[in-house]
Amino acid sequence: MIIESALLQRNADFRQTVEAGGYFIKTVRRGQTLRILDLEGNQAADTLFYNAGDITEHYSAADTIREQGNVYLSAGSTLLSNLSRPMLEITADTCGRHDTLGGACATESNTVRYALDKRCMHACRDSWMLAIAEHPEYGIQKRDIAHNINFFMNVPVTSDGGLTFEDGISAPGKYVEMQALMDIIALVSNCPQLNNPCNGYNPTPIELLVWS
Repeated sequence: MIIESALLQRNADFRQTVEAGGYFIKTVRRGQTLRILDLEGNQAADTLFYNAGDITEHYSAADTIREQGNVYLSAGSTLLSNLSRPMLEITADTCGRHDTLGGACATESNTVRYALDKRCMHACRDSWMLAIAEHPEYGIQKRDIAHNINFFMNVPVTSDGGLTFEDGISAPGKYVEMQALMDIIALVSNCPQLNNPCNGYNPTPIELLVWS
């Protein structure tokens, strides 16, 4: 569902540009709004959410898909935790559809899907590991990495129940916006993947904005 936001970028309390292969980690308080902005289009933002007060509670793809009856996310979707509690609500979306099934790229999956010589290529899991290593104050460890959302990523479900990675459906200036329903930690890897069309084979920056 396409719904535009009434929030103005110039009024944001916080803004940060994240280059391809970089990460974003920040606490977003209950009632605040987080926007992920696709600056140049056809980019993927691999995103994890945690309860800031208890990181064992995190975004759950299974609970979210079950309750909304849809494998894709858009405006009106509520993101549920592994305790089936509402974490965030997507309040605006100009892209129209976001992936919950494709997972995040890793050195292991790069090797299996593409070639042995792709193992050394930077991946989203590397960005997450770097983020939690450089920011131990959040208390997130490797074992806490769970389900992620691939914002802007196009992963159609095939007729026989498989998944394919296709050219993105986003464009320059498209965004998704969420209101936090609890204090959450947002951990985002701006995907560096070069081996499939999720980033148009040309990873580009994103911007994160927060309004109170």
